[in-house]
Amino acid sequence: MTKAELIARAAEKAGVSKKQADRCLKAFIEVITDALQKGEKIALPGFGIFQVKERSERKGRNPRTGEIITIPARKVVAFKPAKQLRELIK
Repeated sequence: MTKAELIARAAEKAGVSKKQADRCLKAFIEVITDALQKGEKIALPGFGIFQVKERSERKGRNPRTGEIITIPARKVVAFKPAKQLRELIK
């Protein structure tokens, strides 16, 4: 599903214009992005949890040369689906 399709479906479900749905989606993404940048966890009951996790430094291998390299530690965004969402997808 593309962003345009998501906006169209959300507008139809909520009974608002596509322009209003687009503004809401942009605001939603901005709020989540800001919270994740601050290291906050976003819990949406029935949907899931967005959070930032630390990935530790690890060893890897360059597939082209076979040389062992060190992959630096970094932060990654993780999503853990809620039990209800997992059951709906089964």
